[in-house]
Order: sequence, then C-alpha cells, then structure tokens
Amino acid sequence: MIGGETDTARGSAMAGAALLAAGAALHGGAGRVYVSLLGDGAPMLDAAQPELMFRRAGALDLPALTVVCGCGGGEAVRDVLPAVLAQAPRLVLDADALNAIAADAALQAALQARAGQATVLTPHPLEAARLLGTGTRTVQGDRLRAAMELAERFRCGVVLKGSGSVIAAPGQVPRINPTGNARLATAGTGDVLAGLAGALLAGGGDAFGAACAAAYRHGALANAWPADSALTAGALARRLTP
Repeated sequence: MIGGETDTARGSAMAGAALLAAGAALHGGAGRVYVSLLGDGAPMLDAAQPELMFRRAGALDLPALTVVCGCGGGEAVRDVLPAVLAQAPRLVLDADALNAIAADAALQAALQARAGQATVLTPHPLEAARLLGTGTRTVQGDRLRAAMELAERFRCGVVLKGSGSVIAAPGQVPRINPTGNARLATAGTGDVLAGLAGALLAGGGDAFGAACAAAYRHGALANAWPADSALTAGALARRLTP
C-alpha cells in the first residue's frame, strides 16, 4: 500500500486511508502486506494491526509486489507514481493516484504503456470525470459508457463506483455489480475495496476478474450487515476474513 500522506504537523491524521486498504488486503487474503506512508512523520507501526509491515517507498521491491497506490497520499503520491507505473506488475490505482494521473499527461501515457499488465482503476464519478476530461453529470448520465471509455483509453480494468458499480475492461462485456447498499457511502469503504482488489490480484486473478470479485464481495458483506450494527470501513475490512 502506497499512500496515506503524513507530516510532522498532522502526524498520522492522513494515514487512515492507506491503513484501511492495507487491512482489507490483509483480511482479504494477500498474505504479507507492506505499508508505505508518504511524507514526514510517518508512523512505522499500526498497533491495531501489527501484522502490517511498514517500509519507506524507496525500499519497496516494486517488481516483486502487487501495489495498491493512492489511498491517501495527497500531492506526495505524484512523486512515486512514475516508478510504480513502470515497475509494479500488478497495480490498483485509487483516489489521489487517479487525481494525479488526471492532471499529468506524462502519467497518463505511463498508465497507457502498462497495457497487458494487470491494472485496476477504482474511481468514483468525480475521479472518473477528471480522467476523462469531462463533468460528473456526464459520467453519471451514462455510467456504462464512461466505464468502458476509461477501460479502453487506459487499457485496464475499471470499477466505476456508485449505485450499481460498473466493471469494465478491454475485450470484456462490462458488468453491473448487483450487490451493495447505501451503507457503503460511509468514509473509507472505497479504500477497503481497493485493498481487496489488490489482494485478489496478488492471488493470481486477472484485472477484470479481480475487479468483479472485489466489487461483489464488498457489496455482499454490506448486504449481510446486521441491521442493528453500524457499518464502518474498519469493521468491513475485518469481515473480509473467509
């Protein structure tokens, strides 16, 4: 997991997204999970999840890893993206990574150059609009077309999040995920989805299959959630354990 911007003034306040994604990968079956928090003052231990192993971004052996990038990270994620896009054999891009790519033509070209490698984008409608150079209203007006256009433009798997998440990939018939409910609107559940998709890629899944399976399992857990219990992203990640 690469993300979770920190600095000495805010401490680990921005690290939650990366830790949620890492927890989802851990409970989703990824096995060994490394966390790389960006910026100064990054903690090197999560006491609630001591299984997670913290590393500086420059110490990661990217060619040997499945990488989930952009769950937090802010502007700092832009600096690590060229190496991640060039070296990671299996990659999930979320949130801040998607926004950085949308604003940088060189990063867009680097993403397109990954064609043939396992890559999954997990945008919400605004992030999708930025990547496509359009508006959220246009994306929401034809979600199927937007997901397919993203998949074709960047030659990768796409989960366009929202009510009826759309999963698309080049050469595949797109799917509309049938699971999930409004409880998934709570903060951090998108980070859980990204971490789960990364775990499924790490297990040998292809981009489209991992994206479909992650969206389905993520939503199915929300559907089965006890009516008298609040759904939080951290609890959702822990429920991923088979």
